[in-house]
Amino acid sequence: MSENRKKQNAIGSGFKEQELGQISDAQIAKRLWSYMRPYGFWFAVSLLLLPLVTAAQLLQPHILQIAIDEYLVPKKLEGLSLIVALFGGSVVAHAALQFIQFYIMQWAGQRALRDLRQAVFDHVQTLSVSFFNKNPIGRLMARMTTDVESLQEALSSGMVTMVGDLFTLGAIVVILLVKDWQFALVTFTVVPPLLVATAICRHFLRAALREIRVKIARLYAHLQESITGMPVIQLFVRENISLAEYKDINLDYRHANFQSIRYDAILFAVVEAVGSIAVGVIVWYGSGKVLEGVVTLGVLIAFIEYMQKFFVPIRDLAQKYNLFQSAMASSERIFQLLDNQERVQRASEPVDMSHAPFEIEFRNVCFHYVEDEPVLKNVSFHIKPGERLALVGHTGSGKSTIINLLMRLYDPISGQILVNGVDIKLLDIQQYRRIFAVVLQDVFLFQGTIGDNITLGDASVSDSELEEATKIARANVLINRYGKGFEHPVSERGSNLSAGERQLISFSRALVHKPEILVLDEATANVDTETEALIQEAVEALMARQTSVVIAHRLSTIQNADRILVLHRGEVLEDGSHDELLANGGHYTRLYRLQYAA
Repeated sequence: MSENRKKQNAIGSGFKEQELGQISDAQIAKRLWSYMRPYGFWFAVSLLLLPLVTAAQLLQPHILQIAIDEYLVPKKLEGLSLIVALFGGSVVAHAALQFIQFYIMQWAGQRALRDLRQAVFDHVQTLSVSFFNKNPIGRLMARMTTDVESLQEALSSGMVTMVGDLFTLGAIVVILLVKDWQFALVTFTVVPPLLVATAICRHFLRAALREIRVKIARLYAHLQESITGMPVIQLFVRENISLAEYKDINLDYRHANFQSIRYDAILFAVVEAVGSIAVGVIVWYGSGKVLEGVVTLGVLIAFIEYMQKFFVPIRDLAQKYNLFQSAMASSERIFQLLDNQERVQRASEPVDMSHAPFEIEFRNVCFHYVEDEPVLKNVSFHIKPGERLALVGHTGSGKSTIINLLMRLYDPISGQILVNGVDIKLLDIQQYRRIFAVVLQDVFLFQGTIGDNITLGDASVSDSELEEATKIARANVLINRYGKGFEHPVSERGSNLSAGERQLISFSRALVHKPEILVLDEATANVDTETEALIQEAVEALMARQTSVVIAHRLSTIQNADRILVLHRGEVLEDGSHDELLANGGHYTRLYRLQYAA
């Protein structure tokens, strides 16, 4: 079984959406507050403005009551203009205070959200390769985009607005009880059914919103895979099959949204119905009291106004509740990602490794991707400073796995990898990786320019160093072909360059960072003969400068290596130079004869 197949078997179950941790709302709110705390002063200012906003709003029905009872009913016009001015002033004050409060709240919320995005991205960069093998890119994109976006309104406005709505509700209750407690109690008889309906909808709505997050992650994963693999889809005429798969996933996503919409609509309808019933109760009960002379017409009008204002925040809370539940479901997924500790462990007190040259030793290293299916079995060898070591063997023999372990993308199941006698687990992982430069078979280029892709944003690389590196790597032939030179644009993943051109840029990248150890993983496998000649010259130039480890299927490219390790089914069968291995007439000889039989 090949290494890639074993990896797929190991990670296959990871593509199934993981169960959420069912974190409580209180725990989520506490963790969200850790991102809001740096801006706590501004959130506090926003909260302190809420009573002023509420007071300016709730003053309006009281002014209206005064106007009716003291001016309109007795037909007294003197002083009415002052009351009108007070009413207009309260409207203006409410609008101005609400603007200031909302702006401050958004200002602080957006900054807290920015910090959360950065924390998620920073954490993802620390996770191990095995994590990315088990999680589709589309799912991670959903976590880092749509899930964070669903927090945007909740974090930047929703939570504080909910506090304001609750404050408004409490203030209206107090005002109505003060005006006429009996009238108020009759009016509030419609509230308990509303609370019951909200409690029932809460349970179902939260589950529906969790399901939406799962379905949209599947949608993202399918889109990412389909777009990335579009050439294969078109070449093998799989458009209809791919569309059918997308339709099924999209249909599931629609059904999940329908569930949320259904419960949201029920809750909103209940609030509207209860609000209308409340106004009816006020008119029915209040009219009789007005005729009996117990309450004034102004009080009745004020009660109607206050109850209408009472149900506005309730409607807002119903909508905010949907938003809040969506944010909680997204937060669960974000914090699940942040809690994932699937990473290569870092030394708490790393050993200094600044002393070059570096000698590497694999000592009885064993490794597997799938339990009981070993990829490496007690592999041991040395790489001396300045030595050129080549790894050869059939597909699945363990060559790429050795490179992955050497770069500490994975840790051995047993055994040790030593640098100058020190286990690499005791070294600072970033400092350790800086001594290497890796040229892979499948070169990854970033969108930008050729120069950016060679320096990888390292501002310390001078123009002369850049030119020297491309000259030694034979990439200057490519760069001189373009009028803009190092400023020539590179499309996403280098799609506007040939495989050979991408490879030459990769060699330049390796050289310009002045590595102590060069790693080449089948670097000439996907290029034409002419480009291979250039690359072979680059390989010889690079390998002559430092320690190097080379994986190659084409044995012609590694004949000048100091030593060749022959791997077979995860074990080292032979070790020696090209001539020595041919003279032995073993496995290497058979590989050589098979390759050159023609």
